[in-house]
Amino acid sequence: MSDSYSEVVQTARDYYNSEDADNFYFHIWGGEDIHIGLYNNDSEEIATASRRTVEVIADRLSGIDSNSHILDIGAGYGGAARYLARRFGCKVTALNLSEAENERNRQKNEEAGLSSLINVVDGSFEAIPAGDASFDAVWSQDAILHSGHRDTVVAEVARVLKPGGSFIFTDIMQADDADPAALQPVYDRIHLSSLGSLSFYRAEAAKNGMTEVGFEPMTHQLIRHYTRVGEELERQRGSLEGHVSDGYIERMLLGLRAWVQAGKQNQLQWGIAHFKKA
Repeated sequence: MSDSYSEVVQTARDYYNSEDADNFYFHIWGGEDIHIGLYNNDSEEIATASRRTVEVIADRLSGIDSNSHILDIGAGYGGAARYLARRFGCKVTALNLSEAENERNRQKNEEAGLSSLINVVDGSFEAIPAGDASFDAVWSQDAILHSGHRDTVVAEVARVLKPGGSFIFTDIMQADDADPAALQPVYDRIHLSSLGSLSFYRAEAAKNGMTEVGFEPMTHQLIRHYTRVGEELERQRGSLEGHVSDGYIERMLLGLRAWVQAGKQNQLQWGIAHFKKA
């Protein structure tokens, strides 16, 4: 399967399949919603804030019911897929490149009694394994940044969306006027030479027949989230012994500081983007 992945996607796949990463996201984030949270205060639990993000994004969807089919690209452990299936009674395809995460996802779906509604698929969003106009909505949270071909991802999303369908997502973006030199520590962290920007996503969406519904900027939540993850990692470091290597923890803390610094320097942008296919 890996032969069909781009080098950048394969790097991300190897990372999320690693025992260190799997244990980190499972224990620190709780193995449910592993993305940026929406916090009510600086000390709120990561899991609570991360679930709130799912709820708020879902509130922006319209026309979704038990007859709908949603695609979640970069689905992680499937927390959003389970929430959507419970809330709307809809079918969800959870597309994700990490077999380790996907196995946990399937187990959680079985435990929740949702396996009949959620199909977990091993694969890349650079080549979505689905036919044209297959989905009523495409959902993604903080995943597209890992692609080195984000234009391909947007084109694939537009291809599999039904006319009138929504593409709703969050992604860690660089500011339109970002200084590449200031972002180098972030680029190093994700093994890429750039991030997408809001202007990039707007242009690619328009090129592929999608119009903008809206963008809700919330970069302050990115700063708060990575600060909280760093605090929690330091607090739980002792309990992670034997599960997560010291080298991984040190690299993670360094990376978290890079995200926070870039956010405070206005080099990054984060929020909820919503487009609709004509």
